[in-house]
Amino acid sequence: MTMPFDALNDVSDEALLIAFGNGDAASARALTMRLTPKVLGYAARMLRDRAEAEDVAQEAMLRLWKIAPDWRQGEAKVTTWLYRVVTNLCTDRLRKARGTGLDEIAEPEDERPSQEAVLMQRQRLDALETALASLPDRQREAVVLRHIEGLGNPEIAEILEISVEAVESLTARGKRALAKALASQRKILGFEDDGS
Repeated sequence: MTMPFDALNDVSDEALLIAFGNGDAASARALTMRLTPKVLGYAARMLRDRAEAEDVAQEAMLRLWKIAPDWRQGEAKVTTWLYRVVTNLCTDRLRKARGTGLDEIAEPEDERPSQEAVLMQRQRLDALETALASLPDRQREAVVLRHIEGLGNPEIAEILEISVEAVESLTARGKRALAKALASQRKILGFEDDGS
């Protein structure tokens, strides 16, 4: 049974994946539109390279389509499975990049208009990205999944294949390390008044 595209907005990820596994192309389009921006954003934050992130997102979605016919509902959420795949793909790429020195290449500058608010936001994002990059991989994964992607600790634990307590510990240590890394930049980033 093929549903109208607009009607698929209220259908769960799992139901869409099962429908695609049974041959419903509209379900695949709806799931792609729903999930690709999420995994692309996560991969971009992990890799700090948009082209690499696009490759990872595409590979993760291809893997999702391959397992669709065999998906067993109730074993895991689609997003949990997908974030785990993206995490593993990013980890593999980061390990390879470290071996070849590619992580030494500077990020290209953003060429948006020089409005003050846009520049300040860019500075803040760059500082956050740099601080995130300084974290150990597992802390960065936990912090990004929790505080940027907005996932709950149980889902993060499932994605990273660790306990909820380990997620809480990684997240807390990551947040402390970020605060310490960003502390000296508070005034520059506009978080303190000039008169203080």
